[in-house]
Amino acid sequence: MIHVCSLAALASTVQATGASHILTVMGDISRVRRPVSVREAHHLMISMDDINEPADGFVAPSQDHVDRVLAFVRGWDRRAPLVVHCYAGISRSTASAFATVCALNPHRDEVSIARQIREASPSAHPNRLIVSLADRALGRDGRMLRALDAIGPGDLSIEGRPFRIDLE
Repeated sequence: MIHVCSLAALASTVQATGASHILTVMGDISRVRRPVSVREAHHLMISMDDINEPADGFVAPSQDHVDRVLAFVRGWDRRAPLVVHCYAGISRSTASAFATVCALNPHRDEVSIARQIREASPSAHPNRLIVSLADRALGRDGRMLRALDAIGPGDLSIEGRPFRIDLE
């Protein structure tokens, strides 16, 4: 099971879910304090900004970032939940969670995954660049981006509420 949350909800989400692994995808990773219940080796932190194209002074999501996410989640043993978070729990984290479910269930329909995310979180607005890079890495032939188009953008919340995505 995958839980998605904001930085502010990280500790409480890990505690409430008993998560064993954390994926952090946000710009200023120095702000993240890993809960003591999660081993350091089970926490991947990737510094990237929430942008969809390169911009001066910002770190755009890259293929290397996505490849590191995919390698990390493929190494997750799934005995306990995974928490994926970014700063607000709306864009980078939801895109990374979407990529995770697609990677771990290669035959699952992208639209059904995207709809599950939308139903669980009206504020989810997956970062299109991350999804595009994951789509390419996973050989999904544009289906992940089309699934985003099918669910439309999330509402304009300031911070997303924690939510869960089932792998199956």
